Amino acid sequence: MRGMSRAERLLELMQVLRRHRRPVSGLALARQLDISLRTLYRDIASLQAQGAHIDGEPGMGYVLKPGFMLPPLMFSEEEIEALVLGSRWVADRADSELAEAARNVLAKIGAVLPADLRRELDGAALLIGPGASLAAGDQQLPKIRRAIRTQRKVEITYRDLKGVESSRTVWPFALGFFDRVRVLVCWCEMRQAIRHFRTDRITALGVSRQPYPRSRHQLLAEWRAQQRLPGD
Repeated sequence: MRGMSRAERLLELMQVLRRHRRPVSGLALARQLDISLRTLYRDIASLQAQGAHIDGEPGMGYVLKPGFMLPPLMFSEEEIEALVLGSRWVADRADSELAEAARNVLAKIGAVLPADLRRELDGAALLIGPGASLAAGDQQLPKIRRAIRTQRKVEITYRDLKGVESSRTVWPFALGFFDRVRVLVCWCEMRQAIRHFRTDRITALGVSRQPYPRSRHQLLAEWRAQQRLPGD
């Protein structure tokens, strides 16, 4: 951390605290930031004065309660490039609603950045190459994303590789965005197992008012544990 400005150091301290869910000692924090304990205590007091909910005291450890953002918003050049590249990918590869949201994110970030960092945001030179346009079935993506957020069952008609259609009731809990296809990850009531469906092969889709009985986070954790590849 030597040579960093105080604002950058405070931001990095916030990032370190966010990575720890349990109290972490002042000595451990000081070592991670490469600063003295005296400086660390001053920085924590400064963040607390700005409204950061940091619980703890010297000798007891510190923990940050969620929900606080350090004003003004600060990013490194690499972080700005990551934001721009990711947002440009979403704007070019996702459905129209998500693409608009990505452009809005960049506009909101640009509105609160200091002038020098805003120039970096506007002039980021990392570009997204042309990709495949969305298939007709991918126009259902906004409905699918809302169903995932609200944990609602979805009725789909799906056409497999052989052109055979089947009707399924699924519990959607994730969407995979690949360069050419989008994949719905869900629990299939017919198969009683987690399945993957290419969204461009979904010929009809309806969102039920009925919530599915398991937690979306639980299903996602189960899927991650399985480490399966897409392909139904």
